[in-house]
Amino acid sequence: MLDFDSFREIWSTIKKNKLRTFLTGFSVAWGIFMLIVLLGAGNGLRNGVMKNMERWSDNRIELWGRYATKPYKGMQTNRRIELKYEDLDAIRRENPEVDLITAVISRSDTLSFGEEYNSYTLSAVHPEKAVIDKIKMSVGNGRFINAVDVARKRKVIVISPRMKEVLFKGKDPLGQYVNAGQIAYQVVGVYTDEDNSNDAPAYIPFSTGQTLYNGGYGLDDLVFTVKGINNVQENDALEKRIREQFGNRHHFDPEDKRALGMWNTLEDYMMLNGLMNGISLFIWIIGIGTLTAGIVGVSNIMLITVRERTREFGIRKAIGATPFSILKLIIIESILITAVFGYIGMVTGVGVTEAINAFMESTNAGVASSEDDMSIFLNPTVSLGVALASTALIIAAGVLAGYFPARKAVKITAIEAMRNE
Repeated sequence: MLDFDSFREIWSTIKKNKLRTFLTGFSVAWGIFMLIVLLGAGNGLRNGVMKNMERWSDNRIELWGRYATKPYKGMQTNRRIELKYEDLDAIRRENPEVDLITAVISRSDTLSFGEEYNSYTLSAVHPEKAVIDKIKMSVGNGRFINAVDVARKRKVIVISPRMKEVLFKGKDPLGQYVNAGQIAYQVVGVYTDEDNSNDAPAYIPFSTGQTLYNGGYGLDDLVFTVKGINNVQENDALEKRIREQFGNRHHFDPEDKRALGMWNTLEDYMMLNGLMNGISLFIWIIGIGTLTAGIVGVSNIMLITVRERTREFGIRKAIGATPFSILKLIIIESILITAVFGYIGMVTGVGVTEAINAFMESTNAGVASSEDDMSIFLNPTVSLGVALASTALIIAAGVLAGYFPARKAVKITAIEAMRNE
């Protein structure tokens, strides 16, 4: 067991070599500090990039018709590909991966209430739009479009916070009627928009918008989520299959990528996630390399300590000291150096990342100021579990760094040790 005399002896040895011990410990502290700071920077970059994906589901695909640029079965180029309502049913029927889906019709119009008016976008959608695009309704601000609205073609509208601010001037809009051109819509909800953007649309039932603005026919976009897609190969196969299906229905070459517009956030998410994982791996390699340099320094110092104290160990053996007692002294000294300086490096690293995060939160640095901006760097901190695990790793490495020199010391016989100069 460890006793006070053992610690006093270890402390005496450390005091005799203050500079050497400090430099060795500093390399350990610097290694853990750099690992935590690098991990924090990697997390900040990942959080910033992934923040931009939060506005939509990470398995979202959007389709819209464009113009055919290749001849197909005698049909000329530059034909406009117009999506039909039948496409909504067909894509869900033909592709089991499709989960939630909504058709979209968008129109710009002047919304007015009393003497206040402004130009906004009206987006006719199905109720699934709220889940697909993570549209939130806060308590007390009404509801989103529902299935009954669509079935009965109700003239109801869900407005943005900016519309509420501009048109209603602080009044409660719920139950009031706003005019979109010559058509009156009853406000049933105000959705949450952190950016308070003037470009944020108002939402109306798809059936209402199709009847009023599209002659009861067709649609502008199809937006849906997919499930069961786990890799890039499956994602590419789904995209190819969808293009073939739409090509057969709308008579265009499936290889004509300009005929059908497609925005696949799943592909973007997989690419960004792979990139972030690669950056994280690179950071861990650099951090572990820095830690290893510190551990090698501890091991070298322990080797020097063993060499300097060889005669001492020989005398200890001669008067009856056990190999374990010698082994214990060297290993404890190694653990003490790595644990103390490792803890200092951990606390300093966590403190620096938390200070940077607090500064960024107070100044809104890295946060997108509008919907068109991109978040770059957010919450560059490291979880306590990772910090503790890194410190535990370096302490475990410290045990090994002390064990091998200690094993060498206990293998030397008392006579050989006392002969050593």
